[in-house]
Formats: sequence, structure tokens, C-alpha cells
Amino acid sequence: MRVTGRCQGCGACLLTCPEHAIRPHAGWAAHGGDPLRVLPERCTGCGECAEICPVDAIEELP
Repeated sequence: MRVTGRCQGCGACLLTCPEHAIRPHAGWAAHGGDPLRVLPERCTGCGECAEICPVDAIEELP
């Protein structure tokens, strides 16, 4: 899973992820990145984060 540029940082996915694989991305505004990021070593690909995201900002990696 990955967080796309549509992310608005609402945090719904943070509360939903059973593996706690989504974290705030420190310094995201200064670097032009996304407010949240997925830790690939923790993500199991269950998709719960993508289902709860109100702006469809989380996508499955190919």
C-alpha cells in the first residue's frame, strides 16, 4: 500500500490499520511529500486503510 498526493492527513487510516503500519511523515510540508506514509515492513496489504480513506488516497502497490 502507498499514500498518494491526495492525502489530506485526516488520520482515519492511522486508527484503522491493525498493524500500525501508517505513520505521520515528519517534515512532509517542507519536502513536498505526503502527510502520512506506509511502513512496508509492517504492512500486510489487508486494505483496511484504503477502505476507510475518505479521499481514496491509499493505493495498493503493483
